[in-house]
Amino acid sequence: MLNIATVHHVYLARGNTDLRKSIDGLAAIVQEQFRLDPFSSSLFVFCNRGRDKLKILHWDHNGFWLYYRRLERGTFDWPSADHSEPLKISSRQLRWLLDGLSFDQKQAHSAITAKKVI
Repeated sequence: MLNIATVHHVYLARGNTDLRKSIDGLAAIVQEQFRLDPFSSSLFVFCNRGRDKLKILHWDHNGFWLYYRRLERGTFDWPSADHSEPLKISSRQLRWLLDGLSFDQKQAHSAITAKKVI
């Protein structure tokens, strides 16, 4: 099962992707187009043209996971294909996206890394 909280890097493929591609086709996009390592512990997220379906590619120890999400109503707030490189977001932003929110929430509380207790 995917535990988003433990993932350090999440990459969104901007624009739309042909989701008829399976593991090998999506891993080839990650390696050849994005110039990233599909065997890393990162998540690579792809969206269809209608923005109602997602696939998430994830390497785990000795094999790939391929997660698929289809919305029955609504669409994902997905970045346009204005750049060819993937968009790097946090696991928190991915949770927002999967919940139907924008991944660049303006009203979210900022992360604070405290160094000492007052």
